[in-house]
Amino acid sequence: MIYEPHQCPIRFGLGTFGDRWSLLIIRDMMFRGFTRFQDFLDAGEGISTNVLSDRLRRLETEQIISRQKDPANGRQVLYNLTGKGKDLLPVMLAVIGWAEKYDLQTNVSSAFAARVRTDFSGVRDETLAAMKQSCSDLAAQIGNRDK
Repeated sequence: MIYEPHQCPIRFGLGTFGDRWSLLIIRDMMFRGFTRFQDFLDAGEGISTNVLSDRLRRLETEQIISRQKDPANGRQVLYNLTGKGKDLLPVMLAVIGWAEKYDLQTNVSSAFAARVRTDFSGVRDETLAAMKQSCSDLAAQIGNRDK
């Protein structure tokens, strides 16, 4: 943990997932479906390999993500959000809505941002369902490779 919690929920959150790179990794897993190390490197954010390795390790230690070997290529690793990681979805949606309102350079569709503001629960539920589906698709692909 970066910060000691000292019984403060904001401090605890910052210590668990609150640095720039960790939130961008969570974003990419949550909204872009990234699962591989190279996906994060190619995201266009400019993260270095050593920083990416460190943040992935931290997120795994905090049980926000899990890692497993790719059965199709034992040299590669697949990263997935855990239940604890998926529980960050409302936080991420709130940040999206806040940034869209106050940052004119934010690159989010106004229709999506409007939905976040007017139907937060619906957007949350749809995004969770999409994440669950992509995990099911991945599990099915892995299962088919094992046959």
